[in-house]
Amino acid sequence: MESEKMDVNKNFSKKAQEDFELVSAALSGDQAAFTAIMVRYREPIYYLVLKMIRNESDAEDISIEAFEKAFQKLDQYTPQYAFSTWLFRIATNHCIDFIRKKKLNTTSIDEVIDDGENPSRRIQVGGNTKDPEEKFIEKQKIDSMHNFVDQLDDPYKSLVVLRYFKELTYEEIADLRSIPLGTVKAQLFRARALLAELIRKSKTNI
Repeated sequence: MESEKMDVNKNFSKKAQEDFELVSAALSGDQAAFTAIMVRYREPIYYLVLKMIRNESDAEDISIEAFEKAFQKLDQYTPQYAFSTWLFRIATNHCIDFIRKKKLNTTSIDEVIDDGENPSRRIQVGGNTKDPEEKFIEKQKIDSMHNFVDQLDDPYKSLVVLRYFKELTYEEIADLRSIPLGTVKAQLFRARALLAELIRKSKTNI
């Protein structure tokens, strides 16, 4: 790790020094260190993203993607700056990219609908009833998701099963596993990021 060869900024706070130690542990393959980072920064990153995006569902997904980007680039972090500064910059830049893409997509959709060449063209919103083909595709997606979940290591695999397949609440999982609620949320956050990476690598649309 390149940052290990460098001196940690002497002006770092105790928390910043602890962050650097967690980063070092994560780079050595310690999954618990990844979880610890997410426990520390899951909520701050989420609220930063929510403030920029103003949509709770999008904010959760973008937060996960921001952590994923940060973890992929973890070896690029150097202790010249606090890890929190580096992480927040990645999250902010990812939000900006999302906003730009959303504006482009919105413009594109508007142009398709109002291009004047096909006045009857409309975005079709499907009903609640699925035809046989839709049901088949949905089953394939569910089966594929099970396959991806099976590739996760514990505790991520078991937590995903409890939360999304058995539909237990965070509180119920915390009680069942005898672990803090914040740890449950952070580990599930990490599990979703790992699943997203598996899906992307497989080039499967889910």
